[in-house]
Amino acid sequence: MAKVTAALVKELRDMTGVGMMDAKKALVAVDGDMNAAVDHLRENGMAKAAKKADRIAAEGLTGVYTEGNIAALTEINSETDFVSKNEKFQNLVKDITEVIANGNPASVEDANKLTAGEGTVETEIISATTTIGEKISLRRFVRFEKADNEVFGSYLHMGGRIGVLVQLEGTDNEEIARDVAMHIAAINPLYTTREQVPAEKIDHETKVLTEQALNEGKPANIVEKMIQGRLSKWLSEISLVDQPFVKDADQTVGDYLKANGASVKEFARFEVGEGIEKRQENFADEVMNQVKK
Repeated sequence: MAKVTAALVKELRDMTGVGMMDAKKALVAVDGDMNAAVDHLRENGMAKAAKKADRIAAEGLTGVYTEGNIAALTEINSETDFVSKNEKFQNLVKDITEVIANGNPASVEDANKLTAGEGTVETEIISATTTIGEKISLRRFVRFEKADNEVFGSYLHMGGRIGVLVQLEGTDNEEIARDVAMHIAAINPLYTTREQVPAEKIDHETKVLTEQALNEGKPANIVEKMIQGRLSKWLSEISLVDQPFVKDADQTVGDYLKANGASVKEFARFEVGEGIEKRQENFADEVMNQVKK
């Protein structure tokens, strides 16, 4: 039996784009024959999936899983939003989110190695990529653990275009937690409190507000007060507890939580594709691309 070296594994990975373990298994299966290993991967659908690796996957779904004291929120991407209506893709999102919640990986790379289905998360994604015909990838996730006297709240908007997971302290009322999760989905706070806003962001905003005030020709003696007022307004807009509550604008989220003896321990909000540079395609082009596959 030929020795499968690290150099051979790397060469096969570079040629096909598959994971290290899949490359090694393919080489072992064919006694180190590089050409046969490529054929082996193609026969199993892996090389076909690898050809899609340079495509942009900026659509897809978020998934939420909560069970007992563990919870997870994921974003799994595809190339087009058609795939989000595919039952196989929807089940893939659910299954991977559950695996991550139970597996507690430290990174996306670790998550891809978790056991799932008949293999790993990575091989399940490769299989779905081959079957569905689009690049699919696990982009990100968060995982929370709570105490018995805490509660999770989750919410999926538009079937999973936006996903939220929040953890509250001081209450075990799921309805309160869900209300807060719905607010986060709608308003998109960046921080729980204004005290969490990094100093460099505050400094930057202060400089911008100072220039605005000076350009308005305001007297120097009132510029400082204007800046502080506008800065406070900005902080309230990005801080969850200071935002007007979506279900009752007469109170803030902080007021609502306080009235129920609760506070936010942590939260996460994923919106599919945010921060990814998407292709600019019109609807007709997108339909034609699907027809050609």
